[in-house]
Amino acid sequence: MDASLAGLLTGLSLIVAIGAQNAYVLRQGLRRSHVGAVVLVCALSDLALIAAGVAGIGGIVDHAGWALDVVRWLGVAFLVWYAASSLRRALAPGSLAAAGGDGERRGAVVRRAAALTWLNPHVYLDTVVLLGSVANTHGPDGRWWFAAGAGLASIGWFAAIGFGARLAAPLLASARAWQVIDVLVAVTMLLVAWKLATG
Repeated sequence: MDASLAGLLTGLSLIVAIGAQNAYVLRQGLRRSHVGAVVLVCALSDLALIAAGVAGIGGIVDHAGWALDVVRWLGVAFLVWYAASSLRRALAPGSLAAAGGDGERRGAVVRRAAALTWLNPHVYLDTVVLLGSVANTHGPDGRWWFAAGAGLASIGWFAAIGFGARLAAPLLASARAWQVIDVLVAVTMLLVAWKLATG
């Protein structure tokens, strides 16, 4: 039980941060556009990465510097492209919808959610290496309880920001509000891309 609580708290401390993935989940939640699919992709991805870290894959990732470099530059390119798309939406307020989605196809939304997760090298360092290392300090049995707690944190967080965002939707019923959101998403994506490129 102690290992599960440690996993829950450690998982939350790593995931509750303004980043590209969280900004995208929040945006989809506010738009009510394929929220379940986005939450599912992000949560299942985290569960897979946590399990890989606990199983010991973190050691391999830690020594595969070239692979992290490839992922990093792919991530930078994707984040810059997504920021440009957000700015383009902000400049066309007539195409913004406060709720009910905007006609996005589920496949495109799922691909973006997956890219924001898997093309971020920090996810490998935080989720696989760091969480895997901390989990393994709890012993052979305790490490999986730690993983269960971290997984619960991930599922709970993505569900909260994805499905909870609709509570704020009435406040965001104007095109101006969506312009501000898209500009903030673009700035967030560019800041994360800058950190990836320079880190």
